[in-house]
Amino acid sequence: MSFGQALFAGDLSLQKPKVYTSEEEITGWVMSEKLDGIRGYWNGKKLLTRKGLPLNPPSWFIKNFPPFELDGELWSKRGDFEFIQSTVLDKNPGNGWEKITYNIFEVPNEKGGFLKRLNKASTWFETHKNTHIRVIPQIRVKDKSDLDLFLDEVQSKGGEGVIVKDPETPYHTGRSAHVLKVKKFRDMEGVVIGLNKGKGKYETMMGSLTLKLENEIIFKLGTGFTDQHRKNPPPIGTIVTFKYYGFTKNGIPRFASFLRVRQD
Repeated sequence: MSFGQALFAGDLSLQKPKVYTSEEEITGWVMSEKLDGIRGYWNGKKLLTRKGLPLNPPSWFIKNFPPFELDGELWSKRGDFEFIQSTVLDKNPGNGWEKITYNIFEVPNEKGGFLKRLNKASTWFETHKNTHIRVIPQIRVKDKSDLDLFLDEVQSKGGEGVIVKDPETPYHTGRSAHVLKVKKFRDMEGVVIGLNKGKGKYETMMGSLTLKLENEIIFKLGTGFTDQHRKNPPPIGTIVTFKYYGFTKNGIPRFASFLRVRQD
């Protein structure tokens, strides 16, 4: 196993969206805002990251959680990813958890269509109260223009994007054409394998990162960083998220720009 593969290995077997291309027929599907937080998987006993590592929420946060599985996003508000990440990944839960909600978007391994599965969570928390629980509202898609309008509304408010989902499909793991993420841009993760010195005003700082992608492609990421990032760049071995707009003929992400460090 290669260095890059090792760092991407170990993920839980979860449901993952493919990227919407606008060629799909999504009339009659359901859509919801894609929340930019930390994914939390409840296995019936404890809350885990997407890589299967245990989270350490306060006991009151998971009060009345069910004996069955849940999948959702730990989130506070739009544009608050750094706070969310630092709060929920802290081994010693602090007061920041008061601002976190658990936003449920799936009930894994439950039988029936998506809305039936989601209703199981709603029904449970109607009688097992927890003020930090939200079941993400689902809106029926009338047509593609309906989706476009909703995406514009979400992004105008600072949201990340939209998830569209076929409500009739049984629960499954991995990627399929039945769950799609919709954004104006795409994002991806890469492993930092090199730090490159800057030039000009960045002569004493980091100029770019050399990243290795899951498909073994290697390229330099040099935009999107604050001066603070350049003074204290993510160390080798870190996984970072960047946005991009398609690929070059050599498979290099086009117009790539740094978004954040991933720690979950």
